[in-house]
Amino acid sequence: MSQKPRKQARLRPQQPARPTTTATRHAAPLPILRAAAAVPGPPTQALGPTTAQPSAELTNAARLDRLLPKIGASQYSLDRAAIEALPQGNEAPLDKVLLQAPGVTQDSAASGGLHVRNEHANLQYRINGILLPDGVSGFGQVLDTGFIGSLSLITGALPAQYGLRTAGLIDIVSRPPPETPGGNLTLYGGSHATGQTFFEYGAKSGPWEVFATGRLVRNNLGLENPTPSHEAIHDLTQQGRFFGYAAYAIDDTTKLSYITGTSIANFHIPNNPNQPPNFEAFGVGWFDSSKLNEIQDERNFYNVIALTHSAGPVDAQLSYFSRYSTLHYVPDQIGDLVFNGVASDVYRASLVNGLQGDAAYRVNDAHTFRAGFITSGEKTHVVTNSSLEPLDANGVPIDQPYGVYDSNAKVGWIAGVYAQDEWKLSDRLTLNGGLRFDQIWQFVDADQVSPRFGLVFKPLDGTTLHAGYARNFTPPPQALAAPTSLVLYNNTTLQPAIPYSGPVRPERAHVFDVGATQKVGRELEVGLDFYYKRARNLLDDGQFGQAYALTAFNYDRAYNTGVELSSKFESGGLRAYANLAWGRQRATQWTSNQFLFGPDEYSYVANHYIYTDHAQTWTGSAGASYVFWGTRGSIDMIYGSGLRSGFANTTHVSPYAQVNLSLSREIGVVFDKPLTLRFDIVNLFDHAYELRDGSGIGVFAPQYGPRRGFFVALKQAF
Repeated sequence: MSQKPRKQARLRPQQPARPTTTATRHAAPLPILRAAAAVPGPPTQALGPTTAQPSAELTNAARLDRLLPKIGASQYSLDRAAIEALPQGNEAPLDKVLLQAPGVTQDSAASGGLHVRNEHANLQYRINGILLPDGVSGFGQVLDTGFIGSLSLITGALPAQYGLRTAGLIDIVSRPPPETPGGNLTLYGGSHATGQTFFEYGAKSGPWEVFATGRLVRNNLGLENPTPSHEAIHDLTQQGRFFGYAAYAIDDTTKLSYITGTSIANFHIPNNPNQPPNFEAFGVGWFDSSKLNEIQDERNFYNVIALTHSAGPVDAQLSYFSRYSTLHYVPDQIGDLVFNGVASDVYRASLVNGLQGDAAYRVNDAHTFRAGFITSGEKTHVVTNSSLEPLDANGVPIDQPYGVYDSNAKVGWIAGVYAQDEWKLSDRLTLNGGLRFDQIWQFVDADQVSPRFGLVFKPLDGTTLHAGYARNFTPPPQALAAPTSLVLYNNTTLQPAIPYSGPVRPERAHVFDVGATQKVGRELEVGLDFYYKRARNLLDDGQFGQAYALTAFNYDRAYNTGVELSSKFESGGLRAYANLAWGRQRATQWTSNQFLFGPDEYSYVANHYIYTDHAQTWTGSAGASYVFWGTRGSIDMIYGSGLRSGFANTTHVSPYAQVNLSLSREIGVVFDKPLTLRFDIVNLFDHAYELRDGSGIGVFAPQYGPRRGFFVALKQAF
C-alpha cells in the first residue's frame, strides 16, 4: 500500500562520430559531454552502428544552435542511435535514459523520478526550442523516447534565454520523417506482466512532412514496490502516449510546424501488507492493508504551433503553446481512514496558454545579438475533498467521519524578456553576456533582473575550458503552491501541530560553474566540472499524504555544491563511458507551508542546516556497447550512495547499484523490411535495494527499485 500509517495525523494538504564542436558530442550508447557550448555545428555521428543522420535533423539542430546556444554551460548529448543502443532501447522511459548522464540521481516516481545535481524538479523541457510549460505534477511519463531525434541535458550557468526552470534543460529535437514513407511496429513484453505496443510512421510530400509515434503500456509494476518482493501488490498501470509532428515549408527560408502530444495514465497505488490500523471508522477497527484500493489518474495534452525563419544573418522563431493537465487521486474511503485518519479525494487541473519568441542577428564575424520573450497565462484548480474524524476535548478521535471540501482556483501570469550578445574575442575565446527580466503574478507577485555570463576558451586543440555565472529566478509551479484553509481542519484528525501557512515564494539564486574537457589521443575524452549555488527561498516539494501528489514549500537559505567527473572511450566497435559525481545540498528554516511539518523537525531545522531529502552524496553511471557478427551487446549501470532518510534527513538509505544488459540482432526480412529481435535484462544481479525507506522530510512510503526482469522486443519495419 502507499501508506506508511501514522500514530498521529498532521495536516497533509493534497494538491490534486567525432565531435566537430564542443557544443554537442553525440555517441552511443551514451557519450559523455562535459563541455561548454561554443560555435554551433552539425550533429556528429553516433557511437555504435553507423547511421546516416537525416538532413532535416541536421538542419533543425543547426538552426536551434544558432538561435538558442548554450555557451558557458555544461552539456551531455545523445542522438537516436544512442537511445536505441541502450538496454531497453526505444522502450526505456525518458527518465531512465537521463539517469546515464553525469550527476543525475534516481528517485521514486512519487518524488519526481530523478534529480539533476541534487535539485528537486526545477527542470525545463523544450521540444524543437519551444518550452513545454509546467502542468500538474504526477509520476507518469508525459514525453516518450520514441519521438526523440536527439536529446541534450544542459546544466550549470544557463544563458539568458533559458529562464525560470534552471536546474537543467532537457533539450529535445524531434525525429524527422524518413525520405521515403514508412515506419515500424514494435511488440515488447516480459516480467511483471509487461505488454507494450509501439508504432511510428513518417512521410514527406513536396513541402509537407509528417511524423507520428504512439505507445500503449500495461504492466504490474507501475510504481515502485513498497516491499522488496519480486512482484508488487495492487500495482497495475495502463498508459497511452501519442506524439505528432507536421511541418509545411512556406519557402526556402520559412517553415510552419505543428506539434501535438497526449499522455494518459492510470495507476493503482501499490499496497504494503501487514500494516497495523491507527483509527476506527464507520465501526471498522481492522483492515487488511493488502486489500486497499487507491487509484490515481493523470492526463496531459500539449500543442505547439511555430513559425521559423532563417535567412542570411537572421534566425527567428515565434510560437504559441498550450498544455492541459489533470491529476485525480481516489482514496480507499474506509481503508485510508482506518490507517491515516483521513481519506482525501484530490483533484488538480492546469490549463496554460502562452507565446514565445526568439531571434538571433549576426552583426558581424565577432558579434551575434539575441533577444526574445515569453509570456503565459495559467488557470489552476485544486480541490481536496476529505473525509476525516473530529477530536474530543482530550484530542481523541471520534468515530463520526464527516466531509471537508477545500477548493482553490487561480489565474496566474508569467512574463519574461532577455537580450544577450555573443562576442568572439578570438578564434579560441568566446564571451556571452546577457540580461533577462521575469515577472510573475500568481499567489505571490514577484520579479527579478538576472544577469548571465558564459565564457569558452580553447587554449589548445583538444582542450576546452568553460566558466559561467547565472542569477536565477524560479517561481513555484502554481498548482503546487495553492494555499490551504487551515481553519477547516481545526479539531479534526487533520489538525496541524504548527498552525502556520506562509505563502510559497519564488526561489532566487546565484550559480557558478567551471569545467574542462580534454581529449587524450583519438580514443579517450575526459571531463571535469565544478558547480556552486547559493539560494534564498529554496524551493522543494514533498509527498505529505497518501496521494502521490507533491506539495511545495521553501527553505529560507540553502547552498548546493558538487563535482562531476566524466569519460568516454571510442575504439573500433567498442564504445564505453563512465561518470562519477559528488554533491551536497543543505538548507535551513522553513518559510512557507510550515503546517506540513512536525514540531520536533520544525524546531531542529530552524536552527540547523540539513540535507534536503533528495540530496545524494555519490552518484555514478557507466555503460558500453559493442557490435560483433551482426549482434549488438549493450550494458549500463547506475550507482547511488543513498537518498536521505530519518529524522530531519540526518541519515541515508543503503548504497545500491543496478546493472542492465541487452542483446539485439536483425533476424530476418519480411516484405523487404528488417525484423529485429532484442532481449533485455533489467537489474541483472537481482539486487533488492531501497530508494526510500518511508522516513525523511516529505517522504510518506517505502519504495524499492525493480527486481530482476526479462523482456523481449520484436520490431518490424514497414
